[in-house]
Amino acid sequence: MKILNAIFVIKSFVMTFKRLSYSFLVLFVFISCALDEKREDYTLKGGVFGTTFKITYLNAKKNYQNEIDSLFAVINNSVSTYIPNSAISKINSGDTSVKIDPIFKEVLEKSKRIYKETNGFFDPTVGNLVNAYGFGPGKEFTSLTKEVIKKELRYVGLDKVSEKDNIIIKEDPKVYLDFNSIAKGFGIDIVARFLDSRQIESYMVEIGGEIRAKGVKKNKKPWLIQLVNPVDVTTGYKTINLSGKSMATSGNYRKFKITDDGKKYVHTINPKTGLAKESNLLSVSVIAPLDCADVDGYATAFMAMGLEKTKALLKELKKLQVILLYTNDNGELEEFTNYN
Repeated sequence: MKILNAIFVIKSFVMTFKRLSYSFLVLFVFISCALDEKREDYTLKGGVFGTTFKITYLNAKKNYQNEIDSLFAVINNSVSTYIPNSAISKINSGDTSVKIDPIFKEVLEKSKRIYKETNGFFDPTVGNLVNAYGFGPGKEFTSLTKEVIKKELRYVGLDKVSEKDNIIIKEDPKVYLDFNSIAKGFGIDIVARFLDSRQIESYMVEIGGEIRAKGVKKNKKPWLIQLVNPVDVTTGYKTINLSGKSMATSGNYRKFKITDDGKKYVHTINPKTGLAKESNLLSVSVIAPLDCADVDGYATAFMAMGLEKTKALLKELKKLQVILLYTNDNGELEEFTNYN
């Protein structure tokens, strides 16, 4: 009988211990989940790539400012023409030993694809002319003659650039690469990928007016932005829903130069003619569920192509939605769009 009582006591102790262990386990999991669920919303602001940025992300475990700053530094050290010792600056200066990194390689591959899709109107080798017109790192302006433009055009054409074993090969050492027309969008994509890797479900990343958004805001409403009126930049033109999309806007109404004799040169240079002339196309906004680098490249190409060529190409690039703002013969603002 004593043995039976002892066995009963032991069994009771074991069962009690199991119940207590289970309770402690449940309590531990509950506390861990509670700590894990302590998330906040963040808005980061600052300067990068010669412009400003604003990054808003919701329900995050921490402030990722330091990590994002590090990503910006890596991008700059790879493809910024404004940094003398970056990979692209070394390559442009004639260093043929530079091994390009994955960032440079991806930007080059994207550029080559968009170059082909836009029939060469997106062309990062227009850099020599960008510099000559005073829109490059040195900002020195040269009054270009037809002869000078013709000479510089010999070094324009992304088909003159190739890559083998992570080494850039140029047909002529004077070919100058300039990814600034796609770099802002690519920087946005890198930040978006980082936030995705941290399981952030809702964010909006903006650099210099180019934007990529995911998810919805706290109020369950989509990320909305207002397009600027190119005729009166102090007013809005149209509200755009960017949830799950990227948008890039290119326009010559802000960035241009006027010479002493009254000639106006815009920052969008036609890679076919080498000219930096203003057209009736004031602003191009491209919206699509693509990388921001892609829509950034398309927007640049469309500004160079002009209204009619852009409308024709859109029949092939059906994935893109655009808002083209231009002036008619009476100087009045008009719109062509397939955005809905």
